Amino acid sequence: MQKTYLYIAIIAGKGRGVFTHNPIVANEIIETAPVIVMSAAERKHLDETLLHDYIFEWGINKDQCAMALGYVPIYNHSYDSNCEYFMDYENETMWVKTIRPVAAGEELTINYNGDFDNEKPIWFPAK
Repeated sequence: MQKTYLYIAIIAGKGRGVFTHNPIVANEIIETAPVIVMSAAERKHLDETLLHDYIFEWGINKDQCAMALGYVPIYNHSYDSNCEYFMDYENETMWVKTIRPVAAGEELTINYNGDFDNEKPIWFPAK
């Protein structure tokens, strides 16, 4: 489930990103997406492909990985993100909610470290 006002657009020098046609209030769930869960052995293969940059660590022990469907893999990283993502291991879903009001036309971003306020360096140079 995605809100109908979400859309994907190209950002020069950055690739694709998720945006909103409408303003969004804080704490609104904007997307719920199923995931495909894979084992640690399968992750080793994925780490050798472009999908490495789109999978999420998965499970309480982070001993699996998951490929989220929907727009979830397209949200760009920001240390000052306006959204946060959550994992539901039991139902094999992820969901994204806003953490502050978001203006129409604004890019929706998540912190790839999991928590919106986690400033730990990520595995690639953030733009």
